[in-house]
Amino acid sequence: MKGLISSLKGFYRKSDRFFHLLVGMPSYDKYLEHMRKKHPDKIPKTQKEFFKEALEAKYGAGCNKC
Repeated sequence: MKGLISSLKGFYRKSDRFFHLLVGMPSYDKYLEHMRKKHPDKIPKTQKEFFKEALEAKYGAGCNKC
């Protein structure tokens, strides 16, 4: 049973990355890796902050594009 749960969690993580790439969202995991390697002295953004900023960059902050 533990193996099944572990497999499902792994599948979810991988599918999550796939769907973010599919819709053009950057990878939070890659961002964290970049921050660890290039900016170890800085505190990385939370996942919520990271995706909020990515959405604002993609669609514009406070701008309706209908």
